[in-house]
Amino acid sequence: MDERRTVKVSKYLSKHLRHQPDRIGISLDPNGWVAVDELLSACARHGFTITREELDHVVAVNDKKRFMVAGALIRANQGHTVEVDLGLPPAEPPAYLYHGTVARSLDAIHAEGLRPMARHHVHLSPDRETAVRVGARRGVPVVLAVDAGAMHRAGHLFHVSANGVWLTDCVPPDFLRLRD
Repeated sequence: MDERRTVKVSKYLSKHLRHQPDRIGISLDPNGWVAVDELLSACARHGFTITREELDHVVAVNDKKRFMVAGALIRANQGHTVEVDLGLPPAEPPAYLYHGTVARSLDAIHAEGLRPMARHHVHLSPDRETAVRVGARRGVPVVLAVDAGAMHRAGHLFHVSANGVWLTDCVPPDFLRLRD
């Protein structure tokens, strides 16, 4: 499978497993799962045929590990805008986590902190390098360090998804530090 096709399939799956399952006529269960066969049939009915081999390839090679297959089911690991409960238990975060963004967002972030926007959680990276890649998707990256240890001690809950992305409801401005 060539790289362009891999990216195209990954984006298509993200769109429908995280944001618009109804657009292709699938229903996610309360935890975000859908039968692989149901997903593949729906994709084909809507003019975007994906083979099981392509699906397995995208799940295996996606650098962000966005998807999880469990038996005959598939789901996105996080990033949903539709209501799902990923069933992730609270976890104690490392002392610092990181968030990649761009300079044009800094004024709002300094005023309001990090908010989930259309998603259910704020996404945080376990390392600076990952945060740089995340921020670079929207321009020249700026990395913010999150004092996750202090947040946790202050009672904020954290969860870690299957692909290592840390999730929390919000990050107040007092817990943010600009990293160069």
